[in-house]
Amino acid sequence: MRAVLGRVNRVLLAIAGLVLVALGGSVLAIGLGVPAPSWWLHDGRHDVLLDEAERTRWRDAGWWWPVVLAALAALVLLCLWWLVAVVRRQRLAEVLVDTGDGEGAVLRGRALEQAFAEEAGRLDGIAQARVRLTGRRTAPSTRVRLHLEPHVDPGTALHALTTGALTHARDSTGLADLPAEVRLHGVKHRTERVS
Repeated sequence: MRAVLGRVNRVLLAIAGLVLVALGGSVLAIGLGVPAPSWWLHDGRHDVLLDEAERTRWRDAGWWWPVVLAALAALVLLCLWWLVAVVRRQRLAEVLVDTGDGEGAVLRGRALEQAFAEEAGRLDGIAQARVRLTGRRTAPSTRVRLHLEPHVDPGTALHALTTGALTHARDSTGLADLPAEVRLHGVKHRTERVS
């Protein structure tokens, strides 16, 4: 599913880029003196984008310009959100593992996340563990979210995580260190009536 979304994202970006380059290039060419084709919106290099009649057409309607400005602002915010979503990497795709023979191997980030989360989830008192790799492929770091059972001491759970699952993940990848940001959350249970 993620691969399909990636392809759709690339296709949409390519189409938007081609449309913007074509429109911008044609406006620039006409502005530099290239004759405008017969189907073009404007007549020549001295024609304006909005003439007096087009600008004052909706002057009596008080709603027109606020709606236009709000729509443009929403469009700009949507484009900025899309840009941030494209640029920001959610997860580390792969980790470079030193094999000790001068070569290296590549480990899928999702595989390491899953193995780390499963081992952390098996610790006593941890209801659920979620792991996300961030950083660079040569220097990854982790974000761990643990959902603790009510009877567990948070310090004990954190110590068990760092000496167990985190150490195993660091050692199995051959990293000198594997920084971790751990967030602890208590599991909320529904109250039950005891009779």
